Amino acid sequence: MANRLRHCLSALFLGSALLSAAPTWAQKTYLHCGRLLDMRQDRAQSEMTLVVEKGRVVAVEKGYTMPTGTTNTVIDLKNRTVLPGLIDCHVHLEGETSKDNFLQELTQNPADVAFGSLDHARKTLLAGFTTVRDLGGSGVNIALRNAINKGQVVGPRIFTAGKAISGTGGHMDPTNGYRQDLMGIPGPSQGVANGPDQCRQAVREQYKRGSDLIKIASTGGVLSVAKDGSSAQMTELEIRAIVETARDLGLQVACHAHGAEGMKRAIRAGVNSIEHGTLMDDETMKLMVKNGTWYVPTITAGKSVADSAKIPNYYPPLVTPKAISIGPKLQGTFGRAYKAGVKIAFGTDASVYRHGVNALEFQYMVEAGMPATQALRAATVNAASLLGQSENLGTLEPGKLADIVAVEGDPTQDIKVMQRVRFVMKQGTVYKQE
Repeated sequence: MANRLRHCLSALFLGSALLSAAPTWAQKTYLHCGRLLDMRQDRAQSEMTLVVEKGRVVAVEKGYTMPTGTTNTVIDLKNRTVLPGLIDCHVHLEGETSKDNFLQELTQNPADVAFGSLDHARKTLLAGFTTVRDLGGSGVNIALRNAINKGQVVGPRIFTAGKAISGTGGHMDPTNGYRQDLMGIPGPSQGVANGPDQCRQAVREQYKRGSDLIKIASTGGVLSVAKDGSSAQMTELEIRAIVETARDLGLQVACHAHGAEGMKRAIRAGVNSIEHGTLMDDETMKLMVKNGTWYVPTITAGKSVADSAKIPNYYPPLVTPKAISIGPKLQGTFGRAYKAGVKIAFGTDASVYRHGVNALEFQYMVEAGMPATQALRAATVNAASLLGQSENLGTLEPGKLADIVAVEGDPTQDIKVMQRVRFVMKQGTVYKQE
């Protein structure tokens, strides 16, 4: 029986690999772009050609350049607006919201999570998001990243935090809501750390497992089965121990936070980004500007949890009031943060809503007062900067990775067209062309 199961799994993965194997590139690919958005200058250029070779942009030329060799390829995007591949700085590819989400934590095996994540990753890529930051899961997200990098499965480029970290009873404590005889005492290996020493150990555990960055929760959260979603839940000394250890290992730190005090502690301790930031006050915004801390707002998540909370029994009783009170505030906070000059990178918290509709965030950002060009910049230039990947991502320039998307219409005039991506190329390979 075991041998037969191994044979079936081997056949399944072989079939997946054949469908999504790493490409063999033509000599060069010429993309004829009706309008090309220059994200660095926030301007559009008409009738341009992008030349791609071995997964990178090698030239950006005025007019529609025709290839000379017979092995070269031309892609006609003359009736499209072309821009860099989009980056979502806050997703969770392992899961997706549903009424039985909390039951699934007790019934799904890692293999179940892994197979589900394949569909989430594919939908994300086909929506035009060629790169994501996965900010916490079971560790399957690390294996998913590796499989995508090897060309075994289809999905966006992933920078993952592996398993996120918080204190006992905090947002990342996996036993919140369990009955007492099942709770046990989870520790750093499970993402639960108390005191500076355990915090350092938790960071090193994630580094050892292959995480690209560290994710912490300095306050409570909306969807954890605990009554408080905003109070500070890590000391500044604990956060500082995490940040210092992460920096020693070459890792950034992203911080989930809803309440102002937890944000201030994290900003002073040196985290790279604040995620959600729902209840940030003016003092917090000034501190973020002073320290150069990035803000990843996740407005879509706020709207989604507020809507889901209206469905009877969708969430456990402890979660529903938090979702109703916190969720609707995110968009207003984002608008104030933008006006205050806080640095903003695009992020949605995909999984709290269904994967593949990440571009809704653009609409909500514009509704809150951010110009469309700046919203697009948040998902390209700014997001690449937050990731430390400006040399590879964020703009379409010679030497950059050939992550390219195209839409009908002009997103600088109608941001909703970003919800209908017609063309997706990731590192020189075309995954969608309509």
